[in-house]
Amino acid sequence: MAQTEQRAAPAAPAGHSVTAVAARMRELRASWPPADGVAVFNNVYLTVTEEVGRNIGRRRFPDRRGAATLDAVFAERYLAAVDAVAAGRRPPACWRPLFQYRHHPGVRPLQFALAGINAHIGHDLALAVTDACRLLDCEPAALEGDFHRVGDILERLEERIREELMPGPDLLEIVDPLTHLIGSWSLERAREAAWSAARILWGLRELPGLAEEFRDGMDASAGLVGRYLLTPLR
Repeated sequence: MAQTEQRAAPAAPAGHSVTAVAARMRELRASWPPADGVAVFNNVYLTVTEEVGRNIGRRRFPDRRGAATLDAVFAERYLAAVDAVAAGRRPPACWRPLFQYRHHPGVRPLQFALAGINAHIGHDLALAVTDACRLLDCEPAALEGDFHRVGDILERLEERIREELMPGPDLLEIVDPLTHLIGSWSLERAREAAWSAARILWGLRELPGLAEEFRDGMDASAGLVGRYLLTPLR
């Protein structure tokens, strides 16, 4: 069993590696204080990436190369947002609320985690699917199974994340504002929307003007939801 767990993931197209993006997230974890809102999301995302990598190594994805490529290019979009902020550039609109509010004392850790997941699923995931399709020279339908398997892993981990980051039993009370806030966003619905958006973007690949307009709208919408999820509660 140990040997199976240590088996390397199949090579993704050059420059796109699950191992490399996970290593980068570990570097970020070591460089940010735990209370930093972006660090909260980074820790969550590292857990997801490591779990996907283990499942790829255990051959739980029929198309291991496709799964590895999709996971890597997906993570690279988050890391590109981190690099943009570090260089003094503006990240995509979906990521701006998380970086703007990362040190706000009135925002709880669970809010930071969900805001990051929202940005990544609500904007980056559809683009990652089309990125992977171009790299692998395939249609989105070829990646649909891997898309849903990665999503299933994320949903299982999201349930655990919600439990771990809940501040205390008071949140079980319906009057707590965080209960209302986190109940207004659904990872399952966000995943469904991302898959639909990926198919639309793939269909628009010969119409770059319309594709850009669609991407901009998707980016702005995810940013608006992220700002709502980061409403200070203290």
